[in-house]
Amino acid sequence: MRNILTFSLSLLLIGGGYSGAQRTSGAPATPTFTAPKVDWLKELRVLSGVSVADNGDLVFMGSDNRIHRTDSRGVEIWNFATSDIGRANPVITPQGMVIAASYDDHVYAINAAGKQVWKVKLDGDIFATPALRADGSVIAATAAGTVYALSSQGQILWTYKVGAGVFSSPAVAADGTIYFGAQNNRMHALTPAGQLKWAFAAGSLVFSSPAIDRSGNIYFGSSDRKIYAVDPAGKLRWTVKTSLFVNASPIVTSDDLVVVGSYDGKVYAINATGEPEWTYEAGTGIAAAAAQLSDGTIVVGDLSGTLHAIGKAGQPLWIIKTGKKIDTGVAVSDQGSLYFTTEGGGLNAILKQRPLADGPWTTFRGVPAGWGRVLTPQEAQTRAQARRAAATATLATLPSNRPSNTPAPSNSPVTTPARPAPAAQTPAAQTPAARPPAPTGPVAQPAPAATPEQLAASAAAAARVADGRVFVPLREAAGALGLSVSSLTNRSATVQVLARSHNLTVRTFDRVPYVPLAALSTVPGATVQLLSRPGSGVRLSLAGRTVTFPLNLPKLLPFVAPPEFPDVLPTTASRS
Repeated sequence: MRNILTFSLSLLLIGGGYSGAQRTSGAPATPTFTAPKVDWLKELRVLSGVSVADNGDLVFMGSDNRIHRTDSRGVEIWNFATSDIGRANPVITPQGMVIAASYDDHVYAINAAGKQVWKVKLDGDIFATPALRADGSVIAATAAGTVYALSSQGQILWTYKVGAGVFSSPAVAADGTIYFGAQNNRMHALTPAGQLKWAFAAGSLVFSSPAIDRSGNIYFGSSDRKIYAVDPAGKLRWTVKTSLFVNASPIVTSDDLVVVGSYDGKVYAINATGEPEWTYEAGTGIAAAAAQLSDGTIVVGDLSGTLHAIGKAGQPLWIIKTGKKIDTGVAVSDQGSLYFTTEGGGLNAILKQRPLADGPWTTFRGVPAGWGRVLTPQEAQTRAQARRAAATATLATLPSNRPSNTPAPSNSPVTTPARPAPAAQTPAAQTPAARPPAPTGPVAQPAPAATPEQLAASAAAAARVADGRVFVPLREAAGALGLSVSSLTNRSATVQVLARSHNLTVRTFDRVPYVPLAALSTVPGATVQLLSRPGSGVRLSLAGRTVTFPLNLPKLLPFVAPPEFPDVLPTTASRS
């Protein structure tokens, strides 16, 4: 065999012979993640989603026509009778007031002691969760097709007639613009004073509630089987097709991915430019919004009653099967408790997990208290600091998010063994190895500059694997090849080579920009060689400079040899 095999690296790592299949005999077993147990289940007749106060109290609408407030253990503090059921999530104001809406056409304001402060009658059933504006006023919408602005004292400030029912919960942008979908197949934008700014036409009904990213872009799904991104002026940015309707509400993660489930049984993660980052197969329709935890895990329930935990690259981490439909989102307290409701009103709690990730819209309605608006920078900073302080004690007791071959606890009737993670997501692939320290000389001497080979070695040591591709840190990889980075965003980088500009795709891991190794082969003038000796790596040459990235590719991505006669013989995995 020749010592050097020359391939197109982009074909090798994106469409070639590496797969996430389990290794052959003699290799370690495919890692699994241990599912947590449900710490308690209480039949509390929960009908709405659950909102969580800053102190950990829970508030929800019950099938007994009552608004309930409990402590973090599900022990009731008070309840308040309404005239009908409700499905809208309650909203908890910074002052501890509960704003709740019911099918009896009323919006209620209940103080922290459980006493009514005010109520106001609207023109129809209220399914959509109200939004709390920064001045304490409330935006509520009805199935009869009217949007109301209510003052913090319950007076009607203005109304807007949509002309079609509104089941999509309004969201308020940083500039006060109000967004909501309706049964006229449109996403609407109103000024803070209730005047129509624009209406964007989707292909069918819009049940999905909008989410808003850092730049003010709006994301939602439709019954036309599409996920939409619209800019603040109402112009279409992109769409992504699904196989069935999208009634679930999107979230926007800490790394700016739009994540939403569909009735086609899949969870989609899409980057800001409309490119799918990963798709997770839940297998059953999803109507609930997802939530992102501080370690990047996505948690979402499906209509078969399974709670899914999904890793940063879309890989399955664990599942919990309840056998009862989950159609509302998982609520996450700042103390790291996860609450989800199953059909029939059972409230399930998983304790000592991680709090929400800090991001633009990492849970339904943006914050656990259900405000439904973009936070001011000061609010975001204050809430992030409070969340971290409250979670410190809990996080200190948690194991790192590493695989374990220990089976799930057998004492929980609703917990199932964890799904295996793909072999490509081994611990070495998920977490970058520690970078070697910069070389140092005697104390009196300055440290010498890193050589191209040292930079390449550092890049290889910190390599990550995601979506079947190998990523290396941009700074080290560019330095090794003599490239200068002239501009950088969280999705792309422009490098200068031979007096020309070239764009590279970038992905951020732990706030560090990485570039796909395959993308380096697209730099003008670059040549790539895959070294055949196991663990010897990849050699790149550019503008007279040749460096070797000492990557153990068979370990990162187990090799699958293509069949000699693909139409006759099945593909078989080569043995190491």
